Amino acid sequence: MLTEMSLVVWMFAISVTLQLQPAVTVEAYRKFATEVQGNAVRGKAVFGQKKIGCVGCHSVGDGSLRAGPDLLGIADKYSRDKLITAVLEPSAFILTGYAATTFVTESGTVYSGIITRRDPEEVELLLADNQRIRLSVDTLIEEKRNEASLMPSGIERLLTPQEFADLISWLSTLEQPASKAVSESAVPENISRLERPVSFEALHSAETRFERPIWFDVVPGTTNRFVVAQHNPPEIWLLEKKESGDEKTLFLDLSDEALAGGDTGILGMAFHPDFLKNRRYYVYHHVQENGSQGAVIIERIASEDFRRDAGVPSRRLIHVRRWTVAHTGGVMVFGPDGLLFVGVGDGGPQEDPEGNAQNHRLLLGSILRIDVDNRTPRLPYAIPESNPFFNDPDPTVRKEIWALGFRQPWRLSFDSITDDLWVGDVGQKDYEEVTIVRSGENHGWNVYEGHLPFSDKYRKAGLHYVQPVVSLRRKHGVSVTGGHVYRGKRSPSFMGVYIFGDFESKRVWGLTQKQRSLDKIREIGTFPDRIVSFGVDMAGELYIVGYDSGRIYRLRLDHSVFE
Repeated sequence: MLTEMSLVVWMFAISVTLQLQPAVTVEAYRKFATEVQGNAVRGKAVFGQKKIGCVGCHSVGDGSLRAGPDLLGIADKYSRDKLITAVLEPSAFILTGYAATTFVTESGTVYSGIITRRDPEEVELLLADNQRIRLSVDTLIEEKRNEASLMPSGIERLLTPQEFADLISWLSTLEQPASKAVSESAVPENISRLERPVSFEALHSAETRFERPIWFDVVPGTTNRFVVAQHNPPEIWLLEKKESGDEKTLFLDLSDEALAGGDTGILGMAFHPDFLKNRRYYVYHHVQENGSQGAVIIERIASEDFRRDAGVPSRRLIHVRRWTVAHTGGVMVFGPDGLLFVGVGDGGPQEDPEGNAQNHRLLLGSILRIDVDNRTPRLPYAIPESNPFFNDPDPTVRKEIWALGFRQPWRLSFDSITDDLWVGDVGQKDYEEVTIVRSGENHGWNVYEGHLPFSDKYRKAGLHYVQPVVSLRRKHGVSVTGGHVYRGKRSPSFMGVYIFGDFESKRVWGLTQKQRSLDKIREIGTFPDRIVSFGVDMAGELYIVGYDSGRIYRLRLDHSVFE
């Protein structure tokens, strides 16, 4: 059992070994590996050396869950420069789900590792040496998400500059292999680019930038006022476009309610369809209560002039408990039926080991549908009788579920003409997917990832799993951001095209479908920032939220043709 003390001893042993090597600066390693290609065959041997511990923490396509992520496909995710940085600066790119969590027990013992399983009674941790331990929830007095990687810094100093360059060269060969199990149309090997890509125009000045914006929408009934929700700090701002310039004012500060952190804070918001009459709007944000991570949906009231929150205490609607920090989902949208649809992630850990997304007794891994205007006994909302499981005789089945089998639904939207519900679902290891969802459907996670089988652990004989419209390979993107079907007036060739993007690769795509099967997909442009969300105005024109720059951009389709 690796306690904090033994972890310190392990780190000390590494540090002593590092001191035995000739002094070479980090920048010298970076410069050498940038300028020298290295030998991939030798690099594979370097990876297997016990002294640097890589082979113990990472698998390479064998499917085993370890303290570090599987490296197959890592070359599709990261350029050579980023691979160099990932080794030299272990905490620079921590993949979601692989940040360590530290627990303190009643006896004062401290454990730090990756959560691999969690239920109301115990937590299973995977430690840095790949040892698994189980901690009783009753004995835990503190839980804290770490901002540092389990991988210690200075690993490169166990290697010569040439060995380091060889290791980077081998990592650069770890591309996702092509799959022959599905058709080219379902999982495109190559995606053509438009001859004339779309362009992006900043909506507001750099002086009015936001901090980690996560959501963008137009204030109902207006054409020049917008709201921007920030992830962290958890705030919502009003952005007003005036002839005199851009004006930014605070709409709501949720720092006294929301759990703020690297991956926590506000997730999304939605205006009530009758906002101009009842002033009600809804926010989805993280919380930590009684030592447990979670997320809540709250109802708030705007001021009479609609320019700020009225200051009335939040009315909590839903609290989804016992999550890890990963895979919270977080998007809400009112449907054409006036009901609130909510995308909820599987709650983690990696690979959904408890099968949350296939469990009708949990809200996790589902699209929920609730009525915020009425009440069901003992609930602050009503469950529509038209929900697919409303009449299920099992009292433990969550009747709020409208569809299930999702990993991390990141943005969903309704087509304003067809009423189709589009969802971008972030993948586990190999595929990002975009799907159209209908009532009562099971979209497969974790039995399927994209179009391909993933695990049989929770597979049920005779059950139909709905396939996505498209599965994107790692060389195209690693974290899909769902968008909108274009229904604007300015660009007729894009009419009916679903436009979406990828958070990390910054690519923007457009696709068309027939009967929920992919018809055509094109890469329509590359955004200048990481894509965290899309927005649409009253005229049907689209916007993109830049997470790092803190700026909102108009998507300009005028000079492009979707063909």
